[in-house]
Amino acid sequence: MRIGEVAAHAGVNIDTVRFYERKGILPKPRREIPSGYRMYSEDTPRRIRFVKRAQVLGFTLKEIRELLSLRARPGARCADVLSRARTKIRDVDEKVRALEAIRRALSKLASECSGRGEVSECPILDALEEEE
Repeated sequence: MRIGEVAAHAGVNIDTVRFYERKGILPKPRREIPSGYRMYSEDTPRRIRFVKRAQVLGFTLKEIRELLSLRARPGARCADVLSRARTKIRDVDEKVRALEAIRRALSKLASECSGRGEVSECPILDALEEEE
């Protein structure tokens, strides 16, 4: 498959295919001679869709490379994948806690502002300027 076909089947643009290739997510394609076109395997769109779904779940490209290598590694166990998923869940929980703290802080600031008056007297801006 040529790069345009891969991109169309995977639902991404050509630059995404090239990016994943540079990052080592996709194996280097063979070159068609004499045109020099990259020729990708038939399973490349499936691999790209896997990467996109993993990214939606918060996995980094490094983590996705690890997941892909597990699939290809003889003797790898489902428990290895589960371990990575549980680690990602902990990361997400930590991010949620951080976002909730930010929300509480913003809500507190917003509750202290009437929305009236000059910007120079805005309690939100004043609070952001304060030293800790």
